[in-house]
Amino acid sequence: MKVRFSRHAKRRAKLYDIPESTIIDILTSMELSCGEHEIIKDISGFKLPLKIVIAVEDETITVITAYPLKRRRKK
Repeated sequence: MKVRFSRHAKRRAKLYDIPESTIIDILTSMELSCGEHEIIKDISGFKLPLKIVIAVEDETITVITAYPLKRRRKK
């Protein structure tokens, strides 16, 4: 699968010092179906869990945004 980063995602990753390689490693280790997904992962080296929003089409994953999640979402 090919991983593309939106301009917004690149800026957020740079702002929060999230290496693109870390995001790519997370995405390639998962089995993803077509559509939009929100991924929340605890990653070593980060105080807060990372939230990654992606869209999957055919063989392309587009990272829409990525940032440290400051609050857990209530369900």
